[in-house]
Amino acid sequence: MASDPAVGLTPRQRDLLALVIEEYIATGQPVGSRYLVERAGLSVSPSTVRNELAELEARGLLTHPHTSAGRVPTERAYRLHADQLLARQEARADSFPLDLSELQREIDSALEATSEVLSRATHMLALVSAPQLQTTTVKHVEVLLLNPRTVMAVVITSTGGVAKRVVAFEDQVDGGLAKWGSEYLNERLAGLRLGTNAVRRALEEPSLSTGERRFLAALAPVFTDVMQAEQRLFLGGTTELLEAAREDELELYRHVLVTLERRAALLGLLGEALDPLRTWVRVGGELDHPALQDAALVGSAYGRTTRALGSVGLLGPVRMDYDKAIRSVRGAAQELSRFVEEVYEDN
Repeated sequence: MASDPAVGLTPRQRDLLALVIEEYIATGQPVGSRYLVERAGLSVSPSTVRNELAELEARGLLTHPHTSAGRVPTERAYRLHADQLLARQEARADSFPLDLSELQREIDSALEATSEVLSRATHMLALVSAPQLQTTTVKHVEVLLLNPRTVMAVVITSTGGVAKRVVAFEDQVDGGLAKWGSEYLNERLAGLRLGTNAVRRALEEPSLSTGERRFLAALAPVFTDVMQAEQRLFLGGTTELLEAAREDELELYRHVLVTLERRAALLGLLGEALDPLRTWVRVGGELDHPALQDAALVGSAYGRTTRALGSVGLLGPVRMDYDKAIRSVRGAAQELSRFVEEVYEDN
């Protein structure tokens, strides 16, 4: 068997394979040669079609369950089908019914809306990963004297992320030092991307007095807290998932819902191929997760032209409508990218 199952396929075999995949996606029933001739109006006999299907089965692209005369696609067939769709569709995404214009700069609301609209449009589980907070910039820092020995530091990011840390000091803190801390940190850090050397240098500025450096060193962990915040995953469609699932998909979705409790696994799958210009598909065993062996994941990165910030994805059965999933994910990612262009600034 050739390593690439598409190598050497005749145009008729490619057309027949596409027909089998499309019909099986639509009905979930094995597809027979006679049905293909009648349904597609082929100008060849059922026996000719039968021979071609046998060749496709020999290549590992089709199989037939039990004693059924009909064939069903294999995982390799879905992989080939998805690759052809990815290659065929233009890089420019189709329009997608998602309007984020009224959300202004509320990134979380935009991510939630994207997941909900995407799920409703496709009847699949929509996954949207939020940008990690270290990809954002410092918008404002507040240093508050809660009592003579306790200070609270608050960092607000450009996308609305907030981190707070309360620091207890052995000695009393002068109110003027707390006020200076707020002014200095805002002057030096506003607009800087979190996690950069510029932030560290401002916190360790050698020209400051010993007391000022010690004060900043006590507050510095709040910036680490922001960067270590757990990356968020927005989900759309979980409520209706089991209700709308076909009978043969119920077990898959039960496994998926269990997996959702360990969101790190799904975030890992979404983040493994962050590429601003590429939509990707993972089929069955390619997901490398025991609960998702009968699933497929279609994803696309969103972000600025200079860097990806997160991913939009659709998770469904291997027998999903790949054409619709790819177009929908591309369109949603494009709309979300337009939104974040106005929220994130180059740094």
